[in-house]
Amino acid sequence: MKIKPSTARRIAVVTALTAAAVAFVWVYAARRDFFDLRIYVSALRWWADGHPLYDYAQPDRVQGELYFTYPPFAALLLRPFAAVPVGFTIGFFCVFTVAAVAVAAWWLTAPVADRRGLPRWLLAGLLFPVALAVEPTRETYFFGQINMLLVLLILADFGYAVPRRWFWAGAGVGLATAIKLFPGIFILYFLVTRRWREAAVSGGTAVVATLLAAAVAPRDSWQFWTASLFSTERVGRTDYTGNQSLQGLLARLVAPEEPAKALWLVLALAVTGFGMWRAARAFQAGDDLSGVTLTGLVGALVSPITWPHHVFWFVPALVVLVDSGRRRDLALAGGTLAVALYGVNTFIDWGVAAEPTRTVGDFVLRNLYVLAALALIALLPARRGARGPVS
Repeated sequence: MKIKPSTARRIAVVTALTAAAVAFVWVYAARRDFFDLRIYVSALRWWADGHPLYDYAQPDRVQGELYFTYPPFAALLLRPFAAVPVGFTIGFFCVFTVAAVAVAAWWLTAPVADRRGLPRWLLAGLLFPVALAVEPTRETYFFGQINMLLVLLILADFGYAVPRRWFWAGAGVGLATAIKLFPGIFILYFLVTRRWREAAVSGGTAVVATLLAAAVAPRDSWQFWTASLFSTERVGRTDYTGNQSLQGLLARLVAPEEPAKALWLVLALAVTGFGMWRAARAFQAGDDLSGVTLTGLVGALVSPITWPHHVFWFVPALVVLVDSGRRRDLALAGGTLAVALYGVNTFIDWGVAAEPTRTVGDFVLRNLYVLAALALIALLPARRGARGPVS
């Protein structure tokens, strides 16, 4: 079958962009040697040998000591990797991450392609190299993080289950919350958009998964929920530049001192209130993807610790902005893409000392994600009549 010239050109463009993205990642991505994944595997093997999971500690030159910080349900899911060679685990996570980025690109662009009469593969093929090249994905890949699993669970809910009102709608958010508490912000999104059943299902799923883990590992579950969860030093230094949250911004201003908790709480409540109000307005306008994106960005800002791999939500923001097509939105898309490509850790080594932010330039560079997320929460449009992430 002969390929049309227009199709051939489109294939060539997608291929060239993908090759450019792979080359960019290969040359410029920070080589993390799957550092986080190796810690997980070591902690899980320690656990399999009969030791308390949350007692595992590994020295680190930046953070002092690093621990297994995920809830017990995540440990149960990851436990089988303690029994296989670490090379197999790394390979599995690499393939899964790339495949998950491709699936997310398809889900995010399919409704736009259908509405505009374009081939789904074309828009997904254009977004895939962009999503692959941004720092949140690069850090997910080279640290060996599980962030893309959470993204897929959340998008599966909002793209498939929720629009069709399937009986399990909300379960994806619930499972993601049980794996890593951060996605619990999407339960709040269900509540502010008055989707009571989905909120109940997501909350119930998180509780059931947590109780299942407690039944299998009662001692470790007790330790996590009564002690380890509240030991913030287990997660990392709040002032470290990689922490792109409101608390990280405040901590970098006064390092090595601790920022005022009251100030952080006021800012977090203000951002949550305004951001979730805007998310609810976006949903009311028919743009659930904009609402989901705003919610993810709010979660990134108000979480005490937000590493770059947590902020994949810049990618759906790009879809919303480009699809909007207004000059202001296209300019904001360009700025968002520049921030996400440059990142905060890839091109600058901020060292290990707890140094305060002293100049305006350092303030901007050390808080790029925070500032970009705040701008998007204020300016991300709601596309009238747009459908959810996946049709």
